[in-house]
Amino acid sequence: MLSLHQLRCFLATYEHGSLTAAADELGYAQPSVSEQVKALEKTLGVQLFRRVGRGVVPTTVADTLRPHAERVLGAVDEAKRAVEGVVSFETGTIRFGMFGTSRLYAGAGLVADVLERHPGVRVELIGQNSTDVADQLRRGHLEAAMIAVPAVESEGLSVTPVVRDELVYVSADPARLETPITARRLGEASLVMPETTWRAVDSTRIVLRRMLHESGRNPQTRIEVEDVETAVELAGMGLADTVIPRGAAVQLVPRLAPGAGWVSLRPRQWDTLAIVHRAGATLSPAARLMIELATRRVRAVVEAAGGQAADGA
Repeated sequence: MLSLHQLRCFLATYEHGSLTAAADELGYAQPSVSEQVKALEKTLGVQLFRRVGRGVVPTTVADTLRPHAERVLGAVDEAKRAVEGVVSFETGTIRFGMFGTSRLYAGAGLVADVLERHPGVRVELIGQNSTDVADQLRRGHLEAAMIAVPAVESEGLSVTPVVRDELVYVSADPARLETPITARRLGEASLVMPETTWRAVDSTRIVLRRMLHESGRNPQTRIEVEDVETAVELAGMGLADTVIPRGAAVQLVPRLAPGAGWVSLRPRQWDTLAIVHRAGATLSPAARLMIELATRRVRAVVEAAGGQAADGA
Protein backbone atom coordinates (compact mmCIF):
# COMPACT_ATOMS: atom_id res chain seq x y z
CA MET A 1 0.00 0.00 0.00
CA LEU A 2 1.38 3.40 -1.00
CA SER A 3 2.34 5.58 1.97
CA LEU A 4 3.51 9.13 2.60
CA HIS A 5 6.70 7.72 4.08
CA GLN A 6 7.45 5.95 0.80
CA LEU A 7 6.86 9.16 -1.15
CA ARG A 8 9.20 11.12 1.12
CA CYS A 9 11.94 8.52 0.66
CA PHE A 10 11.31 8.53 -3.09
CA LEU A 11 11.57 12.33 -3.41
CA ALA A 12 14.71 12.52 -1.27
CA THR A 13 16.34 9.80 -3.36
CA TYR A 14 15.23 11.49 -6.58
CA GLU A 15 16.64 14.86 -5.49
CA HIS A 16 19.99 13.56 -4.27
CA GLY A 17 20.55 10.68 -6.72
CA SER A 18 21.72 8.59 -3.79
CA LEU A 19 20.05 6.38 -1.21
CA THR A 20 22.75 7.24 1.30
CA ALA A 21 22.32 11.00 0.82
CA ALA A 22 18.54 10.60 1.04
CA ALA A 23 18.92 8.70 4.30
CA ASP A 24 21.17 11.46 5.69
CA GLU A 25 18.60 14.13 4.82
CA LEU A 26 15.70 12.20 6.32
CA GLY A 27 17.60 10.98 9.35
CA TYR A 28 17.02 7.30 8.56
CA ALA A 29 19.34 4.35 8.06
CA GLN A 30 20.18 3.74 4.41
CA PRO A 31 18.60 0.25 4.35
CA SER A 32 15.34 1.74 5.60
CA VAL A 33 15.20 4.23 2.72
CA SER A 34 16.08 1.50 0.23
CA GLU A 35 13.33 -0.70 1.67
CA GLN A 36 10.75 2.07 1.34
CA VAL A 37 11.71 2.79 -2.27
CA LYS A 38 11.51 -0.91 -3.13
CA ALA A 39 8.12 -1.13 -1.44
CA LEU A 40 6.88 1.80 -3.49
CA GLU A 41 8.18 0.18 -6.68
CA LYS A 42 6.39 -3.04 -5.74
CA THR A 43 3.14 -1.21 -5.01
CA LEU A 44 3.23 0.62 -8.34
CA GLY A 45 4.63 -2.31 -10.29
CA VAL A 46 7.38 -0.23 -11.87
CA GLN A 47 11.10 0.48 -11.56
CA LEU A 48 11.75 3.99 -10.28
CA PHE A 49 15.56 4.02 -10.18
CA ARG A 50 18.44 2.32 -11.92
CA ARG A 51 21.47 1.60 -9.77
CA VAL A 52 24.60 3.18 -11.30
CA GLY A 53 27.83 2.91 -9.32
CA ARG A 54 27.21 4.25 -5.83
CA GLY A 55 24.20 6.29 -6.90
CA VAL A 56 20.84 5.89 -8.57
CA VAL A 57 19.35 7.40 -11.73
CA PRO A 58 15.60 8.04 -11.97
CA THR A 59 13.64 6.31 -14.72
CA THR A 60 11.09 8.11 -16.89
CA VAL A 61 8.41 6.68 -14.60
CA ALA A 62 10.11 8.41 -11.66
CA ASP A 63 10.16 11.67 -13.62
CA THR A 64 6.41 11.30 -14.13
CA LEU A 65 5.76 10.45 -10.48
CA ARG A 66 7.84 13.27 -8.99
CA PRO A 67 5.44 16.24 -9.45
CA HIS A 68 2.51 14.16 -8.21
CA ALA A 69 4.46 13.09 -5.12
CA GLU A 70 5.42 16.71 -4.47
CA ARG A 71 1.79 17.79 -4.68
CA VAL A 72 0.64 15.04 -2.33
CA LEU A 73 3.27 15.82 0.30
CA GLY A 74 2.75 19.54 -0.19
CA ALA A 75 -0.97 19.11 0.48
CA VAL A 76 -0.24 17.10 3.63
CA ASP A 77 2.22 19.72 4.86
CA GLU A 78 -0.30 22.42 4.02
CA ALA A 79 -2.96 20.71 6.10
CA LYS A 80 -0.58 20.43 9.06
CA ARG A 81 0.40 24.09 8.73
CA ALA A 82 -3.24 25.17 8.60
CA VAL A 83 -3.90 23.51 11.96
CA GLU A 84 -0.61 24.53 13.51
CA GLY A 85 -1.04 28.09 12.24
CA VAL A 86 -4.21 28.58 14.22
CA VAL A 87 -2.79 26.97 17.35
CA SER A 88 0.68 28.50 17.43
CA PHE A 89 0.45 31.76 15.48
CA GLU A 90 1.43 33.86 18.45
CA THR A 91 4.42 31.79 19.54
CA GLY A 92 5.41 29.76 16.49
CA THR A 93 7.72 30.32 13.51
CA ILE A 94 6.66 32.41 10.52
CA ARG A 95 8.50 31.43 7.30
CA PHE A 96 8.31 33.53 4.15
CA GLY A 97 10.21 33.33 0.90
CA MET A 98 11.99 36.39 -0.49
CA PHE A 99 14.64 36.51 -3.20
CA GLY A 100 17.74 38.65 -2.74
CA THR A 101 16.63 42.04 -4.09
CA SER A 102 13.23 41.97 -2.41
CA ARG A 103 14.94 41.27 0.92
CA LEU A 104 17.11 44.32 0.27
CA TYR A 105 13.93 46.40 -0.05
CA ALA A 106 11.94 44.96 2.82
CA GLY A 107 13.88 42.37 4.83
CA ALA A 108 14.75 44.12 8.09
CA GLY A 109 11.71 46.38 8.01
CA LEU A 110 9.43 43.43 7.34
CA VAL A 111 10.79 41.50 10.31
CA ALA A 112 10.35 44.59 12.49
CA ASP A 113 6.74 44.94 11.32
CA VAL A 114 5.98 41.31 12.21
CA LEU A 115 7.60 41.48 15.64
CA GLU A 116 5.79 44.72 16.45
CA ARG A 117 2.47 42.94 15.94
CA HIS A 118 3.46 39.54 17.32
CA PRO A 119 6.49 39.84 19.60
CA GLY A 120 6.39 36.14 20.53
CA VAL A 121 6.94 34.73 17.05
CA ARG A 122 10.13 33.53 15.37
CA VAL A 123 10.70 34.83 11.82
CA GLU A 124 12.53 33.13 8.93
CA LEU A 125 13.08 34.84 5.55
CA ILE A 126 14.07 32.11 3.10
CA GLY A 127 15.73 32.13 -0.33
CA GLN A 128 18.36 33.74 -2.51
CA ASN A 129 16.94 33.67 -6.05
CA SER A 130 13.37 33.65 -7.35
CA THR A 131 13.77 30.25 -9.01
CA ASP A 132 15.12 28.75 -5.78
CA VAL A 133 12.22 30.22 -3.81
CA ALA A 134 9.64 28.92 -6.31
CA ASP A 135 11.14 25.43 -6.09
CA GLN A 136 10.76 25.50 -2.32
CA LEU A 137 7.13 26.58 -2.72
CA ARG A 138 6.38 23.67 -5.05
CA ARG A 139 7.98 21.22 -2.64
CA GLY A 140 5.89 22.51 0.23
CA HIS A 141 8.85 23.94 2.16
CA LEU A 142 7.31 27.42 1.97
CA GLU A 143 3.71 28.58 2.03
CA ALA A 144 4.07 31.94 0.27
CA ALA A 145 6.81 34.18 -1.10
CA MET A 146 7.72 37.28 -3.06
CA ILE A 147 9.64 36.63 -6.29
CA ALA A 148 10.56 38.31 -9.56
CA VAL A 149 8.87 37.31 -12.80
CA PRO A 150 9.44 36.27 -15.60
CA ALA A 151 12.17 34.21 -13.95
CA VAL A 152 9.69 31.68 -12.62
CA GLU A 153 7.36 29.27 -14.40
CA SER A 154 3.87 29.78 -12.96
CA GLU A 155 2.64 26.18 -13.37
CA GLY A 156 1.08 25.07 -10.10
CA LEU A 157 1.49 28.54 -8.57
CA SER A 158 -0.84 31.48 -8.01
CA VAL A 159 1.00 34.66 -9.06
CA THR A 160 -0.20 38.13 -8.03
CA PRO A 161 1.90 41.03 -9.45
CA VAL A 162 2.70 43.75 -6.91
CA VAL A 163 5.02 46.32 -8.52
CA ARG A 164 7.08 46.93 -11.65
CA ASP A 165 10.67 47.91 -10.82
CA GLU A 166 12.53 49.63 -13.65
CA LEU A 167 15.95 48.27 -14.64
CA VAL A 168 18.66 50.93 -14.83
CA TYR A 169 22.23 51.05 -16.14
CA VAL A 170 24.80 51.94 -13.45
CA SER A 171 28.21 53.38 -14.36
CA ALA A 172 30.99 55.47 -12.86
CA ASP A 173 31.60 57.09 -16.27
CA PRO A 174 29.35 60.18 -16.66
CA ALA A 175 29.71 60.06 -20.45
CA ARG A 176 27.91 56.73 -20.54
CA LEU A 177 24.97 58.17 -18.63
CA GLU A 178 24.23 61.16 -20.88
CA THR A 179 21.51 59.32 -22.80
CA PRO A 180 19.45 56.16 -22.21
CA ILE A 181 21.19 52.88 -23.04
CA THR A 182 20.02 51.30 -26.28
CA ALA A 183 20.20 47.60 -27.12
CA ARG A 184 23.26 48.24 -29.29
CA ARG A 185 25.13 50.05 -26.51
CA LEU A 186 24.11 47.42 -23.97
CA GLY A 187 25.36 44.65 -26.24
CA GLU A 188 28.76 46.37 -26.46
CA ALA A 189 29.04 47.14 -22.74
CA SER A 190 31.37 45.38 -20.31
CA LEU A 191 29.20 44.38 -17.37
CA VAL A 192 29.43 43.03 -13.84
CA MET A 193 26.25 41.09 -13.06
CA PRO A 194 24.97 39.53 -9.81
CA GLU A 195 23.15 36.19 -9.42
CA THR A 196 25.89 34.22 -11.17
CA THR A 197 24.72 30.88 -9.74
CA TRP A 198 21.30 31.46 -11.30
CA ARG A 199 22.48 33.35 -14.39
CA ALA A 200 20.39 31.21 -16.77
CA VAL A 201 17.13 31.90 -14.93
CA ASP A 202 17.75 35.28 -13.30
CA SER A 203 14.83 37.63 -14.03
CA THR A 204 16.96 40.68 -14.83
CA ARG A 205 19.12 38.74 -17.28
CA ILE A 206 16.05 37.25 -18.93
CA VAL A 207 14.69 40.77 -19.53
CA LEU A 208 18.04 41.93 -20.94
CA ARG A 209 18.35 38.93 -23.23
CA ARG A 210 14.89 39.66 -24.61
CA MET A 211 15.83 43.30 -25.13
CA LEU A 212 18.91 42.28 -27.13
CA HIS A 213 17.22 39.45 -29.04
CA GLU A 214 16.64 41.48 -32.21
CA SER A 215 20.26 42.66 -32.30
CA GLY A 216 21.50 39.07 -32.10
CA ARG A 217 23.66 39.86 -29.08
CA ASN A 218 23.84 38.78 -25.45
CA PRO A 219 24.86 40.97 -22.50
CA GLN A 220 28.65 40.70 -22.16
CA THR A 221 29.71 40.03 -18.57
CA ARG A 222 33.27 40.86 -17.64
CA ILE A 223 32.71 39.98 -13.99
CA GLU A 224 30.24 37.57 -12.37
CA VAL A 225 29.30 37.90 -8.69
CA GLU A 226 26.55 36.58 -6.44
CA ASP A 227 25.18 39.66 -4.69
CA VAL A 228 24.00 42.99 -6.02
CA GLU A 229 26.02 44.90 -3.42
CA THR A 230 29.33 43.64 -4.84
CA ALA A 231 28.20 44.42 -8.38
CA VAL A 232 27.43 48.01 -7.38
CA GLU A 233 30.77 48.40 -5.60
CA LEU A 234 32.67 47.17 -8.66
CA ALA A 235 30.70 49.48 -10.92
CA GLY A 236 31.58 52.35 -8.59
CA MET A 237 35.26 51.44 -8.95
CA GLY A 238 34.93 51.76 -12.72
CA LEU A 239 35.86 48.12 -13.38
CA ALA A 240 32.60 47.39 -15.22
CA ASP A 241 29.06 48.71 -15.45
CA THR A 242 25.94 46.90 -14.24
CA VAL A 243 22.18 46.71 -14.71
CA ILE A 244 20.04 46.46 -11.58
CA PRO A 245 16.52 47.42 -10.46
CA ARG A 246 16.09 51.12 -9.78
CA GLY A 247 14.98 50.45 -6.21
CA ALA A 248 18.32 48.75 -5.54
CA ALA A 249 20.20 51.59 -7.23
CA VAL A 250 18.48 54.20 -5.06
CA GLN A 251 19.45 52.33 -1.91
CA LEU A 252 22.92 51.09 -2.80
CA VAL A 253 24.65 53.48 -5.20
CA PRO A 254 24.86 56.49 -2.83
CA ARG A 255 26.29 54.25 -0.10
CA LEU A 256 28.53 51.82 -2.02
CA ALA A 257 29.36 53.73 -5.21
CA PRO A 258 28.90 57.45 -4.49
CA GLY A 259 30.78 58.45 -7.65
CA ALA A 260 28.48 56.46 -9.90
CA GLY A 261 25.07 57.22 -11.35
CA TRP A 262 22.40 55.51 -13.41
CA VAL A 263 20.25 55.99 -16.48
CA SER A 264 17.26 54.21 -18.00
CA LEU A 265 17.42 51.70 -20.81
CA ARG A 266 15.80 52.45 -24.17
CA PRO A 267 13.18 51.15 -24.45
CA ARG A 268 12.62 51.10 -20.70
CA GLN A 269 12.73 47.62 -19.16
CA TRP A 270 11.09 46.32 -16.00
CA ASP A 271 11.26 43.55 -13.42
CA THR A 272 7.88 42.60 -12.00
CA LEU A 273 7.74 41.59 -8.34
CA ALA A 274 4.88 39.28 -7.40
CA ILE A 275 3.40 37.39 -4.47
CA VAL A 276 3.21 33.66 -5.14
CA HIS A 277 1.79 30.62 -3.38
CA ARG A 278 0.61 27.17 -4.39
CA ALA A 279 -2.46 27.34 -6.61
CA GLY A 280 -5.63 26.65 -4.66
CA ALA A 281 -3.89 26.78 -1.29
CA THR A 282 -5.72 27.90 1.83
CA LEU A 283 -3.24 30.30 3.37
CA SER A 284 -2.58 30.38 7.10
CA PRO A 285 -3.01 33.58 9.11
CA ALA A 286 0.79 33.85 9.26
CA ALA A 287 1.14 33.66 5.47
CA ARG A 288 -1.61 36.24 4.94
CA LEU A 289 0.11 38.55 7.41
CA MET A 290 3.48 38.23 5.65
CA ILE A 291 1.89 38.86 2.25
CA GLU A 292 0.17 42.00 3.54
CA LEU A 293 3.28 43.42 5.21
CA ALA A 294 5.74 42.45 2.45
CA THR A 295 3.50 43.92 -0.25
CA ARG A 296 3.18 47.18 1.63
CA ARG A 297 6.94 47.45 2.28
CA VAL A 298 8.13 46.57 -1.22
CA ARG A 299 5.51 48.69 -2.96
CA ALA A 300 6.49 51.74 -0.88
CA VAL A 301 10.20 51.34 -1.66
CA VAL A 302 9.79 50.67 -5.38
CA GLU A 303 7.20 53.39 -6.00
CA ALA A 304 9.33 55.92 -4.10
CA ALA A 305 12.16 55.04 -6.49
CA GLY A 306 10.00 55.65 -9.55
CA GLY A 307 8.49 52.20 -10.02
CA GLN A 308 4.87 51.41 -10.75
CA ALA A 309 2.07 49.36 -9.28
CA ALA A 310 1.80 46.23 -11.40
CA ASP A 311 -1.25 45.57 -13.54
CA GLY A 312 -3.81 43.82 -11.41
CA ALA A 313 -2.02 44.71 -8.17
